[in-house]
Amino acid sequence: MKKNWYLFECEREYNEAYSRFEEIKYAKKGDPDYKEKMLLAFLLDEYGRRKWTLDDPDPIEFIKIRMEDFGYKAADLAKVYGDKATVSKVLNYKQALSLNMIRKFSKLLQIPPEALIKEYELQ
Repeated sequence: MKKNWYLFECEREYNEAYSRFEEIKYAKKGDPDYKEKMLLAFLLDEYGRRKWTLDDPDPIEFIKIRMEDFGYKAADLAKVYGDKATVSKVLNYKQALSLNMIRKFSKLLQIPPEALIKEYELQ
């Protein structure tokens, strides 16, 4: 029987949800656990926003945070974008995000596009 999830009121509930998310994080659209995965991702993110209010990260750090949230690797982003070398350059601050990347990564990682268009320094 599936658990009904609600906004977390304590660290224990957060940890329980995080454990469940880890179990189903690779569920794809159409899988029975997909909607639960998406709900948990939202609830975990919301709890984090309420508990830890930090300055907005630069777009690349934001991408890395969300990759970690979803359990994605650079290869997962490359599957969506189509070029592993370019993704690697972007994640290492060697190349700027393109408009196409912003669109695709925003959708994949559930990041508002406006958070990815902020200026940041390349190395």
